[in-house]
Amino acid sequence: MARSILLLVGAALISAAWCDPVLSQAIEQSISVPGDKQQSFAAGYRTSQLVGCDVYNEDNIEIGRIDDLIVTRDGNVPYAVLSVGGFLGLDSKYVIVPFTSIDIEDTRMIFRGATKAVLEKLPAFHYRT
Repeated sequence: MARSILLLVGAALISAAWCDPVLSQAIEQSISVPGDKQQSFAAGYRTSQLVGCDVYNEDNIEIGRIDDLIVTRDGNVPYAVLSVGGFLGLDSKYVIVPFTSIDIEDTRMIFRGATKAVLEKLPAFHYRT
């Protein structure tokens, strides 16, 4: 399930990043998605549903929150930007982890083997301005 979500998120973010208006085109293009694939995409998770979700470890301890999802320019594995540490959002920092390390079970995000202490030791991630 997480792999399907990963593919969906990656495809959506890549297509959004590369969308430029096409003013004229000499060659007609045909784009299609098989009908059975459309239903599996519809059963997936939108990025808007993932951003803001709390992330727990296997012991049901909250260890962070998904702040954003990032796809690299080469279109490889999406990464989750997690907000960790702090209290009520104050003094928290952002860290980045492969989205594939987070399992989605029903509506819960599970990062197995992770703890707040381990995540807080990761290098801080800073958004480009």
